[in-house]
Amino acid sequence: MLNIGSLVLGLIAWILPIVSLMKYKKQTHQNWAILSIISISACAISLGLQIFGSYHLVKLEDWSALMDTMGAVAIIAAVLLFVTILLNILNLIIYRGKRTN
Repeated sequence: MLNIGSLVLGLIAWILPIVSLMKYKKQTHQNWAILSIISISACAISLGLQIFGSYHLVKLEDWSALMDTMGAVAIIAAVLLFVTILLNILNLIIYRGKRTN
């Protein structure tokens, strides 16, 4: 269940800034900061769920599962964090200086 939650929150972390970028040409620019905060929060919670998932495997002493999955988990977590930060920085650069009407 932790992996599914982490996947869903990771997708939310990427979808929200993309939606904000797609709405750039419209006149309303008021929600981009809220969407960025929610995006970064979803990314943080997703990474936290991955940590708790690894902790669960440690408590079960399932060392083979840990050894099999930790490399992929580390790479995917780094990609999730990097892309989320990149998308939100892009939002910040694009919306910087725009005033809400």
